[in-house]
Amino acid sequence: MGTEVFSTEFWKAVAPEAILVIGLVLIFVVPNLGNSKFRIPLTKVQIPWFLGGRRFKFTGSPAIPGMLAAATLFTALGMMVIETIDGKMDTTTVTSGETVLLQIDAFSRFFEIIFLAAILLAVMASLDRIPANTFEGKKTLDELYDNRRQADLYILMLTTAVGMCMVALAQDLFVLFVGLELASLATYVLVAFHKESKAGAEAGVKYFIVGSVASGIGLYGLSLLYLEYGSLQLDVLASDWDGSILATIGLGLVLVGFGFKVSAAPFHFAAPDAYAGANSPVAGILATASKAMGMIGLVRVLLVVALPDVDSDGSAIWLYTLATLSVVTMTWGNLAALGSTNPKRMLAYSSVAHAGYMMAALTAVGAWKWGEIEAPVEYAHAIVAAVLFHLFVLVAFKLGAFLVLGLLEMEGGASRLSALSGLARRDPLIGTAMFVFMLSLAGVPPLAGFMSKFLVVSGIVSASIGDLSGSVSFSDLHWIWWLALAMFINSAISVFYYLRIGVVMFLDVPEEGRRKPLPYGASIRMAIWICLVATIIIGLSGDTLIDMCYRAAESLNLG
Repeated sequence: MGTEVFSTEFWKAVAPEAILVIGLVLIFVVPNLGNSKFRIPLTKVQIPWFLGGRRFKFTGSPAIPGMLAAATLFTALGMMVIETIDGKMDTTTVTSGETVLLQIDAFSRFFEIIFLAAILLAVMASLDRIPANTFEGKKTLDELYDNRRQADLYILMLTTAVGMCMVALAQDLFVLFVGLELASLATYVLVAFHKESKAGAEAGVKYFIVGSVASGIGLYGLSLLYLEYGSLQLDVLASDWDGSILATIGLGLVLVGFGFKVSAAPFHFAAPDAYAGANSPVAGILATASKAMGMIGLVRVLLVVALPDVDSDGSAIWLYTLATLSVVTMTWGNLAALGSTNPKRMLAYSSVAHAGYMMAALTAVGAWKWGEIEAPVEYAHAIVAAVLFHLFVLVAFKLGAFLVLGLLEMEGGASRLSALSGLARRDPLIGTAMFVFMLSLAGVPPLAGFMSKFLVVSGIVSASIGDLSGSVSFSDLHWIWWLALAMFINSAISVFYYLRIGVVMFLDVPEEGRRKPLPYGASIRMAIWICLVATIIIGLSGDTLIDMCYRAAESLNLG
């Protein structure tokens, strides 16, 4: 069903995104409401203006922006979940003339749920991470500083959410690029939000410079694709794709921008510094929502536009390149994490490794489409569904791990592995939650991390065997089987540095000055419990989520 902008169908389809925009406007307006009046020129008549003056007691509270942001994200997320979970969602395209701008379907909605869930949890954690102090009593400079930037933080959070949703819905590469940059510009500022610290300023500058260069290269690639085909519409590019030299160069340049977002080697160098310098909830967004945003670009461009045809040999160059990069990325990430003594940098390199796992899965889908694997389309759908499942559950245990580090940052920092020493003694519940997150990241059953890796590996192995009947010999296996083996070996390597966190928390003695109970932080603890419950429940019984992933994968036209 196609809809024109301003039609009833349009507003019904984009209601969750409209709520995000309304919430963003309210955060601008509500904290500025006051008893100001406007005097009509040449008269003594004064008309209430309300924007400025002495703030009202309710609207002037510095906690208002965070409350508005949380309520906005929760409402929009709830609408999307209700719409998606029953499996009866219609596909709606938003057009302007003959140009398809946006498409709302199970695939795009699934990614929007990932984005909003991650940002909502980060907002909940930030309510304690950057506390809003009341106006009663004498304030310290730090308290006043935190109060002044309450609105800024949550405006940036919602701007990131709006940009990511635009990327999920985009059916034109230029619209996708605009959404990507809207989200990226907000995250650049979020990374450097604690600019008063050396680590925060350095992280922001590095992330901005590398990200800007990657975006510029990607934009140049878009210009080459437009020069070759005269359009940036995904369906036009897919139907006209011929694997020409100019198109292949343009594709490679576009993938640089997406490679930076997913932290794939060799575009991952800014990620460890950005994760280490940003506050932990923001680092969690980078490791989950931002990575999922980059994966949308890879899926749209590689699997929809440039997926090689059975009859085209030249257009499959990217297939071997992607396979090589996936192995390099997962190995580099895990080996770098082995030597890291900063928990946030370790999780950053872990994210690099996870990007390699998902790129291996995309390679398997490409090999199927190229005709090297004799298997029905359900094999490709199963692999894509496994990637979607992996991206979703990352929000639970990867973001949960960052939130635990955020709780430690509230008492002085979490930049050293020793900051976790004796955590299980100081706070048994938080220590246990962190250990569960580490086990899930390592892929230990029956947690969600095991299920996600199992689905990806089994999907690749099934595709490598194909539709063979009877006994299967080693020579019958497709070369993508080696990607599954690389995943298995790298997962085994990762167990060491994940379990090292557990050893430090349970066996080491807490540092001097860190032997008191952890700060309470009601909202950040609630976010951690949500992540913990999701990690366990999805691992034990994730049938509903798997069904959602399959529906989302099937709505993606793979041919």
